[in-house]
Amino acid sequence: MRDDDFIISKTDLKGRITYCNRIFIEYSGFDEHELLGAQHNIVRHPDMPRGVFKFLWDTLEAKKECFAYVKNMSKDGSFYWVMANVTPNLTAQGAVEGYFSVRRKPGRGAVSALSDVYKLMLDEERRAGPRDACAASIALLTSVLNQKGVSYEKFILSI
Repeated sequence: MRDDDFIISKTDLKGRITYCNRIFIEYSGFDEHELLGAQHNIVRHPDMPRGVFKFLWDTLEAKKECFAYVKNMSKDGSFYWVMANVTPNLTAQGAVEGYFSVRRKPGRGAVSALSDVYKLMLDEERRAGPRDACAASIALLTSVLNQKGVSYEKFILSI
């Protein structure tokens, strides 16, 4: 990504894309009509641990914003990393009506640090099997964070 690029999208409660900016269209390689109405995981790269998305959705369900580094896959199979900030979009009454995400170019150090952690999480997911993959992955992430003596948010925002 270029330093001044921001990928922006909105989704409904089910994660279907309701808005995407031209930068998202450019990096994803999809046409706008292919993205609108599609599940946001249309750009999910197989190198991304399921546990990261479980953590993200759990955070959003608590009506909190979530920061995460994500490796996305373009339509042609290439990939790009982003630093994502995802927030619930709330009605005036406080009900979640969808989600808003802004992604930007991550630092090189962050990609290196997270690539190693994500590989460990994926290995743990494979070892645990489909039924227990997310729990095992999150447990491994929690262990890594405890060893570093930081919370998830502090770790993500510090790299």
